[in-house]
Amino acid sequence: MLKEKQLNGICIVLFISLPLVAYIIDEPYFITLSTKIVIFAMAGVGLNFVLGFGGLVSLGHAAFFGIGGYISSIIIWHALNFEPIFTWPVYISGSTQWWIIWPIVIAIVTVVSTFIGFFSLRTSGVYFIMITLAFAQMIYYFSISWPTYGGEDGLSIYTRGSIGGFNSMNGLNFYFVCFSWLLISILVSSKLISSSFGLAFKATRENTERVASVGIKTFDIRLIAFIFSGIICGIAGALYADLNRFVSPSILSWHTSGEIMIFVILGGVSRLFGPLLGAMFFVLLEQVLGGITENWQFWLGFILIIEVLFSRGGISGLLIREKVNE
Repeated sequence: MLKEKQLNGICIVLFISLPLVAYIIDEPYFITLSTKIVIFAMAGVGLNFVLGFGGLVSLGHAAFFGIGGYISSIIIWHALNFEPIFTWPVYISGSTQWWIIWPIVIAIVTVVSTFIGFFSLRTSGVYFIMITLAFAQMIYYFSISWPTYGGEDGLSIYTRGSIGGFNSMNGLNFYFVCFSWLLISILVSSKLISSSFGLAFKATRENTERVASVGIKTFDIRLIAFIFSGIICGIAGALYADLNRFVSPSILSWHTSGEIMIFVILGGVSRLFGPLLGAMFFVLLEQVLGGITENWQFWLGFILIIEVLFSRGGISGLLIREKVNE
């Protein structure tokens, strides 16, 4: 059995080494697979922040993931087609530069997550689950009915964003960009959770009324956490669109929200590196069983049932010596 810090260190070493080995033996497919895992894990880190530490079960995080993907793709698409995004009231053109794309993604996701969180966090329990799902589905159907950017067929962008002369079309280069973002999201999450803000946020999960009774504004704390969670998912969505050089309404569907939640549950709720382990297990299971049977999701469901019944700490709980806080 391992300590949590040891497991985290192994994860970092493993995900630095595997793409390098794949590059050396000239297996670009495994680099792409590793990149997919890392991006999914980042989305899981975003959801885990509110689910694992705040007890907020959201089925709407696909909205932030999809918005990030669409905003990034639209900006790049306009740059490739030499068409302005807006001409009034100000002229705004497209761009393929990440230093322009990422801040715009963060800004728009912040606005959307603030709006959704403002209404959703006034509910709790099953009502919170349903209202986050409803908001995500509204955005999903809007994307289908938006013919300018492909509608139901999606939008192809043919190239990835970059910074300066950085070659993001090189699979290994792009992988380490995504891996860096994952580490940043985990590090910032860790710092926030160990801060006074994080202590207050975790306390709201246990007893909201008691936290409010000492003068802490629980709604504001939850809203800030929800916005931060949405931003992480938004950046992950932008990277996912870059990876595929394509975006479609499917990444906005409730299935995506469900998959992100599966990454968290499989890896271990409230474990910082749990979503990485969960995403790795999910993608590998899809690759292995998907080549054997089209019904591989059946076995995924079976594994989830077994895990919930016998190992509520997920994969992390099986590997870590410490007891999982429930």
